[in-house]
Amino acid sequence: MILSVTGKTGLGCRLHDLLLPQDQSADGETQQMQTILSIAIAVTLLTSVLIVLRLGRLPLKGSDPQPLLAFMAILFTSGLDVGLIMFPLTEFPVYEAEAAYGFTNALAVEFGFWGFLVWAFYFLTTFYFCVIEPRLGLFELGPVKRVNTAVIIATCAFTGYLFLSYLPSYVDGISPPARYGLVAAVVLLAVLSSTDIRYVKWLSIGSTALFLGLIGLLWQVSGMAPASLPGLAVELGAYFAHLPRFITPQTDYHAFYLFWWFAWSIMIGQFVARFVGGVRVWQLLVALLVIPSLPIALWFSVLFYIHSEAIALAGTLRLCMAGVGVIFVVTSLDSLTRLYSEHLQLTVKQLGGPRYVAAHWCLLYGLILLYQFTPLKIEWIGLVVIGLYACLYVLIFQRRDDLSTIQPAEAP
Repeated sequence: MILSVTGKTGLGCRLHDLLLPQDQSADGETQQMQTILSIAIAVTLLTSVLIVLRLGRLPLKGSDPQPLLAFMAILFTSGLDVGLIMFPLTEFPVYEAEAAYGFTNALAVEFGFWGFLVWAFYFLTTFYFCVIEPRLGLFELGPVKRVNTAVIIATCAFTGYLFLSYLPSYVDGISPPARYGLVAAVVLLAVLSSTDIRYVKWLSIGSTALFLGLIGLLWQVSGMAPASLPGLAVELGAYFAHLPRFITPQTDYHAFYLFWWFAWSIMIGQFVARFVGGVRVWQLLVALLVIPSLPIALWFSVLFYIHSEAIALAGTLRLCMAGVGVIFVVTSLDSLTRLYSEHLQLTVKQLGGPRYVAAHWCLLYGLILLYQFTPLKIEWIGLVVIGLYACLYVLIFQRRDDLSTIQPAEAP
């Protein structure tokens, strides 16, 4: 299947050819992977519920606590990807055409792949790195650290590869040298930003503001009247009416998204946990489910209106979208580079600024270029992360006595 919306929006793309070349195979291996995925989702969601019921009032505080809005800006831009900007207009026609998504509308499906419940993955890992890891230190164990580092580096390469592959759809006529040069510049900016933790804070707040500005720009250009919002809200609200369907994969493409969220979950929780600023467990869950979902819902609603009205986006608007996408990529790669450099003990302090920038730029850009020639899929990375989850559950059970000091009574 080929995703192409040239007739609708002027944004030609072959998303399924890029990500799921055998989307319709539904072979035994795919079914087994999806069964594992469904079990993993059920276990993680159940764990989150139990944590909130038992320790809901426990305060959480990281090593570099930030106000809630700053924390959410860091999470929003680090925990999302350029796909939030570039995918929806190419996906709406597919969700409308395929029978598998016929239980609801395309806007609800898009929101289900990016919003609300999937953010519970980040809740669980953020809680873990605030409360469990300081007591058990499981990610300091050699095998766990090596696997986690490999996952982070592979995800960095995948993120850059997606951006490299999508650029021609948003920058008309971009030449191959310019495309590779732009990706190289983006990686360089991300590595430079990762040299000081202060940069990611301001970058996250700035990119969130730019994203909100992009929503306003497309809203104004599209001519969408405020009277359109109630109807769009009803369509988006169908997601909640069909919420159980989004817990388990409905298609191979839905499974791709869920594996993608799993692949990101541990490393994003590990990164953002340091910025948690004293909120209680239940407040963290509510904040993660609701706050990111609001701008995502508004963004998708504006894009869905553009799609429904067959509004062609001019080259300048596509460049604006690509620009915000660039900032999202920089922020994501910044957070991931900071993590794996600490794991490998290749930090700025240990290498010095120039050597740090040169080493990590060469590593990341080289891996992005090599990713084009590998059969590696994000589903496999997600499966490795699920395996890591399973190992952590076993290790936590074995060391459960070390967690006996965590009591609800700690929360006044």
